[in-house]
Parts: sequence; C-alpha cells; structure tokens
Amino acid sequence: MNRVAVTGMGIISPIGKDVGSFWQGLTHAQCGIGPLTRFDTTGYKVTIAAEVKGFNPADHGLDPAEARRMDLYTQYAMAAAHQAMGQSGLAGQVAPERLGVNISSGIGGIETFFRESEKLLSRGPGRVSPLCIPMMIGNMAAGNVAIRYNAQGACVPLVTACATSTHSVGEAYRQIRHGYLDAVITGGSEASVNPIAIAGFTSCMALSEVNEPLASSLPFDLNRKGFVLGEGAAVLVLENLAHAKARGTAILAEVVGYGSTCDAYHITAPEPTGDGATRAIRLALEEAGEAGLDSLYINAHGTGTPLNDKTETQSIKNALGEGRARRAAISSIKGATGHMLGAAGGAELIATILALKEGVLPPTIPLITPDPACDLDYVPRAARADQRVLGISISLGFGGHNGVLAVRRGE
Repeated sequence: MNRVAVTGMGIISPIGKDVGSFWQGLTHAQCGIGPLTRFDTTGYKVTIAAEVKGFNPADHGLDPAEARRMDLYTQYAMAAAHQAMGQSGLAGQVAPERLGVNISSGIGGIETFFRESEKLLSRGPGRVSPLCIPMMIGNMAAGNVAIRYNAQGACVPLVTACATSTHSVGEAYRQIRHGYLDAVITGGSEASVNPIAIAGFTSCMALSEVNEPLASSLPFDLNRKGFVLGEGAAVLVLENLAHAKARGTAILAEVVGYGSTCDAYHITAPEPTGDGATRAIRLALEEAGEAGLDSLYINAHGTGTPLNDKTETQSIKNALGEGRARRAAISSIKGATGHMLGAAGGAELIATILALKEGVLPPTIPLITPDPACDLDYVPRAARADQRVLGISISLGFGGHNGVLAVRRGE
C-alpha cells in the first residue's frame, strides 16, 4: 500500500480567499456571516449568509472571457485549484495519465440554473444560453480543472451533499493508496447563495432564522437553531508520498485513514443513535492506527442544527469511548464560514491540517451557552495553542452520507 501525502492546498472562503487569510480568520475568531447582498431579501425569513466577498477570477489565474463561460462554483474551484497546484509544484512533474481529479459540488451550477430558468419563463426557450447545461452540471468544475492541468487519469466527481468534498478526498486517497494514480487534485466547490437555495433550505427548516451574524450559527450551543448558508471552494493536492519525496516537495500532512458509511435512515435527519457516523469515525481511526488517539483533534461537522450536534457528540463518544472523547479537542468552524455545503469538508480538512501543523486549534464561535447534551471540549470562542498528534475531520450529509478523514502532521 502506498502512503499518501498532501502537497498543496487552496481555498476560497467567506473569511479569506487564500489559505493564509483563511487561517488568520479562523484563529482570530473572524465571522464571515453578514447581510445578504446578492438579491433583494424582501419577504424572506432568512436575510443573512456567509458570502465570498470581493472575488475576482483574474486574481486566480482565470481569463475574464474564460470565467464568463463558467458558473461561479466552477470559478471558485478553478481558483482554489490554482492555489493548490501552485503550492505543490506538481504541474509537469507527473505523467498525465497518472494524475486524476476528484472535485465536485453538492448542488452544482444552481446560479446558472436559476438565471436561465428566469430567462425561459420571461423571454422564452430561444433565449436560454447554449452554455446553460455545460455551466450547470455538477462535473464541470472537475472537467475544467482536468483540462487546465492535463489530468488524463480518472476524473470522478462525487456528490454526497454536505459530505461531498470529504468523500472526494477520501476516494482520492484510496486511488493513490492502491496504486491507480500518483496524484489527485481533489476537494469541493459551492456557490449557492441565491434566491432559490435560500428559500428551499428555509422551507425545509434547515437554516437559522436568527438574522444576527454572531447569533445565527451556533454549533453545539444550547440556543442553536439551524445553519447559515455559506459558499466557496477547497482543493487539495494528494500525492504518493514516495513520489512527493523524490521530487523534493514539502509534505503538509499525511492522510492516514478514511471512513465512509450511510445511515440508510432519512433524507435529511441523522439516525438518532449516531450509529452511521460512529462507524465512519471508527473506520478512519482503525486505518490510522493507535498512535495519537490520546492526542486527537476533531474538526466536527457541527452545523448548529438541534439534531446534528447532539447526535454527532454521541457518535464521537461511541467511537472513542467516554475517556478518549473527553480528552479530544473538538471544534466546528461553521460559526466563522457558515455551511459551505459541498465545499465544507475540504475547508474543514484544511483547517485540521493547519491545526496540526501550526499547533493552534481553531475555535468554535460563538459558543456561549453549552448544551448539556453536547458536553465535550469544543474549544469555545478563542483559538488555543495545543500540539495534537492526530486529526480527523467529520462530514455528515443529507441522505445519511457520513465521511471521516484522518491526517497526521507532515514530515
């Protein structure tokens, strides 16, 4: 079995449009949630979101004409991939047929869908853009990244709602571990802050209707009432460790475990005992091995919905045992970034890698009133200096999709 390294990372997020500013925002408890600016919110119960501010495709290697032919979710993915590939130095260092792409989106080009549907209804079918379908479908971020970097290996976008980018990275890990590829550009992207997404998530009672940024996204807090919609992209370069060492690149982290399960219970609600998430955590940790289990950092899914946080807490206890669960340090970054949906797992894995690398744990903001049902160490309100050996990132998606990744510090 091959060992698998992370050699590049890139991110577009509501608190920073590169890894440095993202980490600065996390460790300084910055909140990226604010009033919606994309459309008139008159009549909407929810009037806030975690938007990416000031995004300019040209700042991230995209020609303006090229960008116009891409939905915003694809632009975000291209920007994050540009950063990750730049850091890795991998371009031209791997055979094209040994380079793959696993980048996807929970929803895809919903902005294109919304805009072109408006045209259809108001101006007729002849006004719908010939680029409507290529811009809208959920594999186009992966396809465009593959074209940009001549990645001729497997290009496999996965869609598992909020667990999308965690599963994308996990399957990339397996592709390299089992020798099918030498490197994979992987992660997720989402750009769904628009009228239909806000209305739809509100109608299914998933979003917080508290329209105050610092009181809206409250992971593990007694007063939590739902998540806040976020957006952005997170892309990592995974590489065969021996291949990375041979070309002398820096090893940011090593992926050492992956667990994937399904609740097979409900389309939106978690299974009440947390069994599916428990099994995913155990699978990832069993593959990672015993070393570091008593010095564990967990980046939780932590959406701030009443059911998720309670069930996730129980899953962590079930998977680790009460003692180890209480020694683990846990945080959710969704109070800062909102819920980035298909990009969330990738962003949270980057946060996990940086926490191990820098010896600083990002906080759960703004955790003020602990919930008795969520009684573990959630690193409340402020970052904490703490050297942890092993990290896991948990993602739990609509449809019962559970994904967990385990990583260790780079060599």
